[in-house]
Amino acid sequence: MKKKITYVAFIILLIFISCKQIITSENKTNYSKPTTSKINGVSMVSISSPIDSCAFIPVTKINATWVANIPFGFIPKNSATVRYNEEWQWYGEKTGGIIESINLAKEQGLKVLLKPHLWIHDIWVGDLDFDNTKDWKSFESSYSNFILHYAQIADSMKVEAYCVGVELRKIATQRPIFWNELIDSVRTIYSGKLTYAANWDNYETIPFWGKLDYIGIDAYFPISKEKTPSIKSCYEGWESNFKKIKALSKKVNKKVIFTEFGYRNVDYTGKKPWEDSPLSKFNNEGQNNSYQAIFDRFWSEPWFEGGFLWKWYPNHAQAGGKENNRFTPQNKPVEEIIKKQYSQP
Repeated sequence: MKKKITYVAFIILLIFISCKQIITSENKTNYSKPTTSKINGVSMVSISSPIDSCAFIPVTKINATWVANIPFGFIPKNSATVRYNEEWQWYGEKTGGIIESINLAKEQGLKVLLKPHLWIHDIWVGDLDFDNTKDWKSFESSYSNFILHYAQIADSMKVEAYCVGVELRKIATQRPIFWNELIDSVRTIYSGKLTYAANWDNYETIPFWGKLDYIGIDAYFPISKEKTPSIKSCYEGWESNFKKIKALSKKVNKKVIFTEFGYRNVDYTGKKPWEDSPLSKFNNEGQNNSYQAIFDRFWSEPWFEGGFLWKWYPNHAQAGGKENNRFTPQNKPVEEIIKKQYSQP
């Protein structure tokens, strides 16, 4: 009898040890799983009036996980002072609309990049420059106020990422001390991830990547001169810039995000992707292939964190479609390609 009890106890002990090993193994497996995925994002167009959470449901239906919300500041003609949150601006360009948009996005489980843009009468923001010390001081002081204002909003609402500037090509390289001080000031207010959105043609010259969490690029690189570019030609068209972007990532030890990327459903869509002429001829195949190539080229790279397609309208049912040849992929064949890619683990 004693021997039988001892044998049973031994069997129970073995079962206990086996169960413990299984539980421990499962815990180790769970622990080793990645806790983050690619940034599969859309750039939400600023709303002109209040909306509800229905505007963000179509975003989740394409398996997007992030949305970029975009407040706007502007510089009046013949001025060096950044103005923002003005009465005449669109609802979604101002503080109240931005707060509402962030709340609605988060209600749908979306993460947020808050990405203040600067708009200037008559010129592209990348060409902005000043001739005298007085104007530089006016710009730097008012731009800092603009960026710090929305940094406070971002932190108070637990926004996951914040962008300190967009395509300021000349100013970003000419005033490194200003940018270093601005980034330090933002860090005292905002605790999330920081980036800057460099234009595709000067991301290599930005002097302050080391102070940020991500290298951000508005990725409108020329990739093909073909009328209807194939996936293969687009993929190969990335080769030179792919190597340069990867090298920069390694050099400054920062992951890369495409703060904007996208192609229109037009002829020669990969030739000058930044152009937005309404007169271009429709070409859905070119848009499909260009999108597929950028996904194939970058989304599997460990140093590449993802990106935000340009651009997405809140009134999804009326956006894009067969009679629209602008950047939005909404209600076009390419939307299914994006949905499939954004579903990948």
